[in-house]
Amino acid sequence: MSDFLDAPDAADAGTVDLDGETTVNRLGFGAMRLCGDDVIGAPDDEETAREVARQAVDYGVNFVDTADSYGPGVSERLLRESGVVDDAVVATKAGLLRESGGEWLPHGDPDYVRNQVLVSKDRLGVDTIDLYQFHRPDPETPFADSVAAFAALKDEGHVDHVGLSNVTVDQLDEAREQVDVATVQNQYNVANREDEAVLQACEDAGIGFIPWFPMAGGDLGDAADALDDVAAETDATPRQVALAWLLHHSDVTVPIPGTSSPEHLAENVAAASLSLTDEQVARLTDAA
Repeated sequence: MSDFLDAPDAADAGTVDLDGETTVNRLGFGAMRLCGDDVIGAPDDEETAREVARQAVDYGVNFVDTADSYGPGVSERLLRESGVVDDAVVATKAGLLRESGGEWLPHGDPDYVRNQVLVSKDRLGVDTIDLYQFHRPDPETPFADSVAAFAALKDEGHVDHVGLSNVTVDQLDEAREQVDVATVQNQYNVANREDEAVLQACEDAGIGFIPWFPMAGGDLGDAADALDDVAAETDATPRQVALAWLLHHSDVTVPIPGTSSPEHLAENVAAASLSLTDEQVARLTDAA
């Protein structure tokens, strides 16, 4: 492998400002995989999970993403126990239930959101949550009512910034009528760009865009051959190239690759230093 792997540093990805105030490095860490199998319960080795979170910060990651439904509650607790909440901007989410059978159930009731912010503050051990995101619109609750709850939590000082997740352009516009939106987190990667319009709206408004599932779990479909070719040209792995493409594709993207493996963590963060040529970026963009 090339020298860019020798000293992983998330700062090499550049920075983005949340609401024009809070600056974070654009290569973050997703803490969902710190939980047990199927994102339910605690991992078999909690100490390693805490070490991975701590190592991410040591590699220059200063933006960590989690949710109250991861575990549920396990990811937030492990982040507090690892100490990263003192050294990184921690984003969490509410509005999605996780039940023991494995289902994800939207639940955007304002009273529930107001309850969950208190639970997340306690688990994280903070007085104010850095970034609080509405995890998913709830078809049983008017979207405006859910957003109003998040806006009120910001006004009351429970949270510094408000974000959205899994939304359309219209929903983003609607939410911005009530509250400053710092980030949008939607599924997006080199092989799945169905939400390109949402990314464009974020670019136009200067809103951070957090692409979840940034490496598609390794299943990068029609882009796989191009990723393999560029990986060979850059002496990197296809997954590193997929992360680097996200960073090159837009100045507002904040990829949050997640892992419970120290080795994979180092490989992921090293992608912050991977330079792609304009031709390579274009080739990857056209591949899918």
